[in-house]
Amino acid sequence: MNDKSPERPKIGIGVIIINDDNRILIGKRKGSHAQCYSIPGGHLELGETFEKAAIKEIREETSLELVNPKVFSVTNNLNTYRTENKHYISICLIATEYSGNPKIMEPNKCESWQWCDPENLPLPHFDASFQAVQCYLQNKFYIKNQ
Repeated sequence: MNDKSPERPKIGIGVIIINDDNRILIGKRKGSHAQCYSIPGGHLELGETFEKAAIKEIREETSLELVNPKVFSVTNNLNTYRTENKHYISICLIATEYSGNPKIMEPNKCESWQWCDPENLPLPHFDASFQAVQCYLQNKFYIKNQ
């Protein structure tokens, strides 16, 4: 019997936070996926609901307190797999209710936060984030990628 478990995709959590001007929160990443822009998010931990993971990750990254985030799409991040050999499935949530103002809480992971027009994302953009925003703009749960 093989003691090593087969490699499997990991689960990411991404959150599209929409302000009153219909702009979304985008960060410029450092470290992992350096210099790409992305919606905030992180990893799903064992035993966590998608919603609790989203609330925790957003608080840790931005200090924002989300209220009632909702799952709206899933992405299969094959571009990241091709370029970095990291395969993620991302659960994407949307949040229109929150309190606070975004702050850089993890300066080793993110250098800035900005509110952006979702139709005009800054580049280069992280695969999972780009797909999530496309699902949001097209009102689709999933967009097949090649």
